[in-house]
Amino acid sequence: MGWSKDPGPTYDGGQTDPPFSFYGAFMGQLSIFVDESGDFGEYSTHSPYYIITMIFHDQSKDIQTNINHLNDSLENMGLGKDFTIHTEPIIRREEIYENMSPNERRAILSKLFYFVMKSDISYKTFLFEKKQFDDLLKLEGRMAKEMSLFIRNNIEFFQTFDEVILYYDNGQRNLNRILNSVLFTELSKYDVRKVSPKDYKLFQVADLICTLKLLDIKHKKNELSKSELLIFHNPKDLKKQFLKPIQKKEFRDQ
Repeated sequence: MGWSKDPGPTYDGGQTDPPFSFYGAFMGQLSIFVDESGDFGEYSTHSPYYIITMIFHDQSKDIQTNINHLNDSLENMGLGKDFTIHTEPIIRREEIYENMSPNERRAILSKLFYFVMKSDISYKTFLFEKKQFDDLLKLEGRMAKEMSLFIRNNIEFFQTFDEVILYYDNGQRNLNRILNSVLFTELSKYDVRKVSPKDYKLFQVADLICTLKLLDIKHKKNELSKSELLIFHNPKDLKKQFLKPIQKKEFRDQ
């Protein structure tokens, strides 16, 4: 076909080949990064929701400078340019964040958040309350229906691109199957790339927004945990500094 290689963010944040080359012509390419929060198990108080976030990046909109700045700021903290930001462990002080202070962990999370706010990207989040579904098939059916409806309602936007590429880590087989079914049904052409979170900052962004969506729910229900309040200080600061600003990046129906 003559396509150039995928122009998405590289492992080291460096420059990639010129995008969307097709024998010298420029063609539009949309990258969709997907992450999830929750599981397909039965409803429980510890897992009441299933959240899916899609990050949309029109590859003609350059965000490489922002990626470089984020990588440099992480390196200045002694974390390395290829450091992977995983939001939930930051909040819960798990894994490599175990010995970091609340301010250090908040600083890391804030750097990723500011990267989102400065970058020409958008997101769409799908929320499912698991107690509304008495079996797995009904939950999966609702997921497929809502994502399909979203694409149909915005089909003119998706049709402006000659290629749509889905990036997912195949973390959950059920969701991987649903995503492929929806895109196959709704779009005339798409491709799928299995990714590792460490390779793409926008995949880490999808993880961040899944967590912010869950925090938004807990904020409204006054259910924020001690760990969450330790990072975000208080419900008012959480809303003012994170939950309200991030809404500016939400995908607007076309």
